[in-house]
Amino acid sequence: MIEAPQQWIVEAEIECLQEALERGDITSVQLVLLYLERIRNYDGPINSMLELNPDAIEIAQQLDEERQRTGSRGRLHGIPIVLKDNIDTHDKMHTSAGSIALAQSIAPADAYVAARLREAGAILLGKTNMTEWANGMAEPMWAGYSSRGGLVLNPYGPGNVFVGGSSSGSAAAVAANFAAAALGTETSGSIVNPSGYNSVVGIKPTVGLVSRTGLIPLSLTQDTAGPIARTVKDAAIVLSVLAGQDEQDAATLRSEGHLHPDYTVFLNKDAMQGVRIGVPRYYCEGLDDAPQDILEAAIQTIQSLGGTIVDNVSVPCAGIEWDRNVVRYEFKRGLDDYLAKLNPNVPVHSLAELIAFNEDNAERALKYGQRGLTRSEDTTGVLTDEVYVNGLQFNRRMSREQGIDYALQEYKVDALLFLGHNGSEIAARAGYPLITVPGGYANDGRMSKAGYITDGPYGITFAGTAFSEPLLIGLAYSFEQATKYRFPPKLGDINE
Repeated sequence: MIEAPQQWIVEAEIECLQEALERGDITSVQLVLLYLERIRNYDGPINSMLELNPDAIEIAQQLDEERQRTGSRGRLHGIPIVLKDNIDTHDKMHTSAGSIALAQSIAPADAYVAARLREAGAILLGKTNMTEWANGMAEPMWAGYSSRGGLVLNPYGPGNVFVGGSSSGSAAAVAANFAAAALGTETSGSIVNPSGYNSVVGIKPTVGLVSRTGLIPLSLTQDTAGPIARTVKDAAIVLSVLAGQDEQDAATLRSEGHLHPDYTVFLNKDAMQGVRIGVPRYYCEGLDDAPQDILEAAIQTIQSLGGTIVDNVSVPCAGIEWDRNVVRYEFKRGLDDYLAKLNPNVPVHSLAELIAFNEDNAERALKYGQRGLTRSEDTTGVLTDEVYVNGLQFNRRMSREQGIDYALQEYKVDALLFLGHNGSEIAARAGYPLITVPGGYANDGRMSKAGYITDGPYGITFAGTAFSEPLLIGLAYSFEQATKYRFPPKLGDINE
């Protein structure tokens, strides 16, 4: 066994872990034990983990034995990964979206993405805390808070640095080295937002690249699952397992001709050369000095790598008010369908029952109210209603033809550059991909205009049109390799 076992997993990349497993330097059982020890020692003030898989060690033992008998299944064989608590797993873990109403709910089947990970040999180590109902509960709810799990804090400064949401626990757990990688979900910024604030890599795929079957839904047209990892390469490895067509999710049928069995082939340090990248300055307005400096430094890096910056790109949709009835309708329809299929022992089986349950348990459930839930319940949830159809058409037209696609075509650029999650809303309505990579740190310690401490990490985000993941992965990797901004948070002597 290695002399410094905990140091073995700090910032360890998936390929390195896999090579060590193949050499016999370490076993998957030992890996699981190391991660469990680290979670036990350091997650207290962070609160990223909602629960751990009680069968993780046994699963690791089975995978170790399988490796000895028949060899490895691939790059994720025996690798511990954690999942956001709105991703179904049919095992001894619960799936609750952070709600006390579903605290004892066991999903009837694995989500498609969970099943893909299991088939690839990954060990589902645990469920991560999150903003309750993926921030669909109440607008004033603090990012990373759930009634079931409490508040997730940023490992780079618990209580002092904004953690981001709603995949808060997934990003914080990866940043703190509690797992090799994580899955998050995004409706509008929920992967790229916490990834940026926790100095990790997050990929929000094109809607339809990754199945949503078995995700607790928020928006039929915007939801997607995606990887969160410490490096672009690790995120690409996980995405390679997740991407695929699923007959139960019609959106994935659009991925025909766009799927790639291995997204790591697009990792290219020279990917920035000759690429034109647009900077929509509208989305940078109001930034504090420190994050503005981070964006300017990223622009200089891109230019030094051979990329051409097309500055002050404008889009006709800038400043419009999105039609929020779309998500409200979809949330009611999707949540009613999801809850109706749960075990009879679960106390709620519709959105109306959930609202009533929260009212009956207000002291625990309604710290921030439930205006998001009641607004959705006030709709019909019928996705043929005129107000819904018109809203969906408006959002799609403005985000695509008058948004991202307009900018790409009008300015002849290949991709767009944003600071952190500032471009997430337009990409969300379009259903287009984003990738966030560590972009630097703000060290002024002042309160930002958004009301949180800026003394922490920021992400740089690349955006493109539908199914442009190969391009975005290359750009992010080129930027990452040139900057190497990420460093682990100091949780104790192990990291020092």
